[in-house]
Amino acid sequence: MNMRKLFDFLRDLQRNNSKEWMDEHRDEYEAVRDDFIAFLNKINEALKAVDPDYQHTPGKTAIHRINNNLLYHPDKPTYKDHFGGSLDQAKNRSDFYLHIGVNGSFIAGGFYHPSNPTLKKIRAAIDYDGEKLKEIINDPSFQETFDLLEEDKLKTSPKGYSQDHRHIALLRLKNFAVSHSVTQKEVIAEDFKDRVLRVYEEMLPFRRYLDRAVSV
Repeated sequence: MNMRKLFDFLRDLQRNNSKEWMDEHRDEYEAVRDDFIAFLNKINEALKAVDPDYQHTPGKTAIHRINNNLLYHPDKPTYKDHFGGSLDQAKNRSDFYLHIGVNGSFIAGGFYHPSNPTLKKIRAAIDYDGEKLKEIINDPSFQETFDLLEEDKLKTSPKGYSQDHRHIALLRLKNFAVSHSVTQKEVIAEDFKDRVLRVYEEMLPFRRYLDRAVSV
């Protein structure tokens, strides 16, 4: 797809963030949205080729709504400043997420704000074999590629675990997700699809560790 058009549309939308403007530019929005769905379809097919356990997720299923949820967040603008899509969707499976926006773009994956039952399962896995997760996230290539999301982490130990637990730093996390930032120049480059595939493969051991944890 022509990512330049996507960025141009999002910039126009953020300058005119209203339903009235969107209604007047509905054809333009749908054209850009269809292009993004087509791009997600290409990524979907490519991921199936590199990962035998990948869950087929067509673009129309992967794409997120551009409307903000004003019921729970009435202070937010009517529309988001990005297009997003979640691939490899399946029950008890971590997310693989693509975020393309005017205020930043990134490729991310894992469990962001997981439910309490999911969080408990991940912590139980870390208690059992956290060395394996440490080995994954401490790998030099992994550290060079990703930032580990550490927002909202606990200041003390979670219930049932001691302060001197050997994996206390991991157990304190409330999100088990990583992200890889990309610039607008990188997004509009011809090899962006290849970058997404490389990031997916680099992230795979991390996500599959989490997937095994929550499937127990």
